Amino acid sequence: MALYVQKFGGTSVGSIERIKAVAEKVKGYRNEGHDVVVVVSAMSGETNRLIGLAHEIHEEPTPREMDMLVSTGEQVTIALLSMALNHMDCPAVSYTGSQVSIVTDSSHTKARIKKIDNDKIHKDLSEGRVVVVAGFQGVDEHGNITTLGRGGSDTTGVALAAALKADECQIFTDVDGVYTTDPRVCSKAKRLETVTVEEMLELASLGSKVLQIRSVEFAGKYNVPLRVLSSFEDGPGTLIVAEEVDAMEEPLISGIAFTANEAKLTVLNAPDMPGVASRILGPVGDANIEVDMIVQNVAPDGKTTDFTFTVARGDYKKAQAVLEGVVSELGAGEIAGDNEICKVSLVGVGMRSHAGVASKMFKVLSDEGINIRMVSTSEIKISVVIDEKFMELAVRALHTAFGLDKEED
Repeated sequence: MALYVQKFGGTSVGSIERIKAVAEKVKGYRNEGHDVVVVVSAMSGETNRLIGLAHEIHEEPTPREMDMLVSTGEQVTIALLSMALNHMDCPAVSYTGSQVSIVTDSSHTKARIKKIDNDKIHKDLSEGRVVVVAGFQGVDEHGNITTLGRGGSDTTGVALAAALKADECQIFTDVDGVYTTDPRVCSKAKRLETVTVEEMLELASLGSKVLQIRSVEFAGKYNVPLRVLSSFEDGPGTLIVAEEVDAMEEPLISGIAFTANEAKLTVLNAPDMPGVASRILGPVGDANIEVDMIVQNVAPDGKTTDFTFTVARGDYKKAQAVLEGVVSELGAGEIAGDNEICKVSLVGVGMRSHAGVASKMFKVLSDEGINIRMVSTSEIKISVVIDEKFMELAVRALHTAFGLDKEED
């Protein structure tokens, strides 16, 4: 007997028929003698619907009340799935994040898990019940409902698996594993049998939507075996492993990630002096805006600098407003911005032992007439910012150039 934590996303529970199908799948594991904890998202489209209602009230809803609102989507799903399981003579009980005491900090809409009390879950499992838990949500120390950010159900699943010392955390989704890139953009993308936690962290942080980055961080930190599977068809999926397998000949590039959810801001003609970067980015961080890529260019006279950074597109206007005060305080020039950009990234542990990856990437993009706006690198990834209109062309060209296309049947 094993203990599995199984997470099902919004598409997997997007209708009553699909909820019943999930119940059948869960019952199958239970009939084999396994203990099962299920984490579910809201039904497909429900969170967006609730956010839309909030924005009809006000363009910037109060974060605490937003969490109160959007957390209801998962409450519907856990109740329906538990009903389906009980109707199939598979005893089940549903809990919200607060009921199983998933304690978070108080950063509404972007909360982080601090601790989990698993006593209630272990008691139900020992009594033969499937435990169905609402993903994406928790409760802070003051009793306020919190949410973990979009895709937070993955984090809930892996965090519960770590707390329960589960044998495996299985993420069921609408794809049958982790692919070299999004098959909807590149039809020649292929499924990876394994990918390292390190690579998955990069892919998740750079735009791959299969897993949320914090879920991969949890898996790596607590050594949780993590597998991505399809809700709709049987198969081995993709196993996310802690480290490279020595016997395996690692490919140069494992995957290509991309995101159109990017915006770029530049503070022009800021004084070139010690601490200027901190004085620009400090207020941005204080506003809870995450900064990604950063480039600083010093003018030929050595007295001024242009400071450029990227943020999520949803934070673009907020960041602009913050910078207005910064520019005035520094005596800098104007603020330039662009919210029609995207980021495309190559990821692979094979880069450690191969030179020339960046130059090859730049040549491929140049041959397609694509101009590079910004570049960022690490030991196992290279990211470029380009115009959003070239995103799909860039992904397909790079996928072919680096030998990732699947072989024709």
